[in-house]
Formats: sequence, C-alpha cells, structure tokens
Amino acid sequence: MAAWSETDLGHMRAALAEAKIAAEADEVPVGAVVVTAGDIIAHGHNRSETDNDPSAHAEIVALREAARKTGNYRLTDSTLYVTLEPCAMCVGAMVQARIARLVFGAYDPKAGAAGSAIDLSDSPSFNHRFEINGGVLADECGAVLKRFFESRRSA
Repeated sequence: MAAWSETDLGHMRAALAEAKIAAEADEVPVGAVVVTAGDIIAHGHNRSETDNDPSAHAEIVALREAARKTGNYRLTDSTLYVTLEPCAMCVGAMVQARIARLVFGAYDPKAGAAGSAIDLSDSPSFNHRFEINGGVLADECGAVLKRFFESRRSA
C-alpha cells in the first residue's frame, strides 16, 4: 500500500460520501470530486438510472459541474478523485477536459480504462496526458461497491 497524503485521503473520502449518496438513490455507488487549488469545486455521483442518461457517470457529472462553475471546460489545473477506476468514456472526458491528475480508489479489472482492463490514458491517439494514481482507499471504495451488488443479488 502506498503512503497517500492527507489531502488525497480527504478528497477520496469526499468522493466516497458521493458514492454513498448514489447507493441511497439505488445507483451504482461511484462518487467523484474535482479539486482545483486544493479546494473541491465540484461533486458528482452516478446518476444514469435517475437521469435515464448513459453518460451520467460520477466523473462526467463532476466534470460538467466543474466546467459550469469555472466557465471553462478545460480544467487544466484540476485533479479528479473518483472511487472506481474510470471506464473508457470517462477517460475520454478527462482527456477532453485536460485534467492534470486522476486519483481513483478501487481498480476495475473488467472495465477500467486507466490501466486495468485497458490503458487509454497512454494512447498515442490522444493529444493530452495526465498523471494517474490508483488505489487510494481501495479497500473502502471496493467495499461500498461489493455491498451494493451483494444487496442486489439477495433482493
């Protein structure tokens, strides 16, 4: 296990709070926050079921809010914290947003696009690269997902 900064841990805990909001709404419990200059400027959690929107993943929701708040879709000095390794769609959105850094919790070996199933972050086709740090509070982030899916199977 890596030694994470208190800042990273605190921001991931904020993303976990968003994941818990998603679970309460019967959404897959993934949460995200966007941080600029040390401050959380946007929150998001999965809303695909609620909004009937296949693109309403936590990362996209948070990036949209951050873009609205800053008046710019390019978030070049921002870090995105998310409780689950992003999918291909979300990595693409991060490239478009020009984020500086991605920090995620649990790895997603089936659909993770930041190094697990595929690594789109290093694609020569993309014109932007960003730093990636995975595994922050991975056990806690994974447990939220595990509990959610176990409850769905037993219902």
